Amino acid sequence: MRSMLAATLMFAAATGANAQMTTPQLPGTKPKPVQTVPIRPPALQTPAATADAMAQAERLSLQSDLAWVGQYNGAITGDVSARLVEAIKEYQKAKGGKATGVLNPQERAALAETARRKQDSVGWKIVTEMTSGARLGIPSKLVPQQATDANGSKWTSPTGTVQVLLSRRKEANPTTAKLAEAEKKEPGRKVDYTVVKPDFFVLSGLQGLKKFYLRGTSRGDEVRIMTILYDQATENTVEPVVIAMSSAFNAFPSGPQAGPPPRKTVEYGTGIVVSDDGAILTDRLVTDSCLAITIAGYGSADRLAEDREHDLALLHIYGARGLKPLNLAAGAAKTSVDVIGIADPQSQGGAAGVSSLKATLASVGGGDSPLSPPPSVGFSGSPAIDGDGKFAGIALLKPAMVAGPATSVPASQAVMVSAETVRDFLKANGVAANGTSTDAKAAVVRVICVRK
Repeated sequence: MRSMLAATLMFAAATGANAQMTTPQLPGTKPKPVQTVPIRPPALQTPAATADAMAQAERLSLQSDLAWVGQYNGAITGDVSARLVEAIKEYQKAKGGKATGVLNPQERAALAETARRKQDSVGWKIVTEMTSGARLGIPSKLVPQQATDANGSKWTSPTGTVQVLLSRRKEANPTTAKLAEAEKKEPGRKVDYTVVKPDFFVLSGLQGLKKFYLRGTSRGDEVRIMTILYDQATENTVEPVVIAMSSAFNAFPSGPQAGPPPRKTVEYGTGIVVSDDGAILTDRLVTDSCLAITIAGYGSADRLAEDREHDLALLHIYGARGLKPLNLAAGAAKTSVDVIGIADPQSQGGAAGVSSLKATLASVGGGDSPLSPPPSVGFSGSPAIDGDGKFAGIALLKPAMVAGPATSVPASQAVMVSAETVRDFLKANGVAANGTSTDAKAAVVRVICVRK
């Protein structure tokens, strides 16, 4: 527990190489001294420098995913560190790959999918504690039972093997040092790790027969402490969750909420015309809770059906002419696809042009497959076309539940729902997908959802 939960000093490491640059010698002149100019060839760029070049949101997501699969055991801050690079190498070794310290698109997508499954398996979600307004990451499947009173809330497993407590109290002139000393003296508590910072403190060790992890802070005269207790037999399952919970805990939130951002008042997506009578396939999440759904250039649309498991939605427009439904016959499995869609208007100066982005699949076959890199905002619901020009599936953007600081900006992940799943959904809802066009750009439309 000591090494897993210890905070680490973050640093960015980079190395360079020198290349020689010479000036051509003219007749009758003396050679000029050789000048050396530092450069950093891509082939010699260090893993740390590669990570440092990532967007902050992607580094947060990477650290979070590595923590969820049990490889990263530091603070999830989005900073580059030696621990982050080592975690990447250990993950690559565990998967039988070469430990380069830089994930290729297939490795990154597979990591994201494994982390997502880990989160789903424990029911990970960000909640707001009712009495204090504090925000916590809770493994709701591990601790489904909740009780709340004026002093905070408690989440427990049915048999009490895992417990999460958020306690609050008033105390005159609290400091993290005083609070840490008081918590160490709790009956039955044996502390083997302590961190005391000006704005928070952490303790971990044994409490009776259970392991415990505690993180606390104060503001004014109010103290708020999160405590996690778990049986030692559950250690392999719970400890990655503890790392996520520690980073997600925000005792006095004031910034934007952690987890997926609030749904936009106006949200844009892409739809695929799948029949000549106006059936359109798109992303269910883009079209949730809409006061009105509009297909740009055609008018209003009704949402007729949804698939919550795969986040598909079926829309219909009436009286439209000149539609060019896409041929949904799938080709052979490929790992590289072109995603054909329409970006959010803010991403392209208000334009509505169709564009194409290249992406890689972590796996091929039925079901959903991670797609990397994620397409731009607005592309959710776009067709993915393989190298032979055949329909491979539908690309969906997924807001990622980042197990990082509660004021961090969440990243987005993407998946491709297979062509087979798409056809089954349409068949189940009586849609005769009669498209013959292989021109995906002519078969996509902009979907506009207006909410309150």
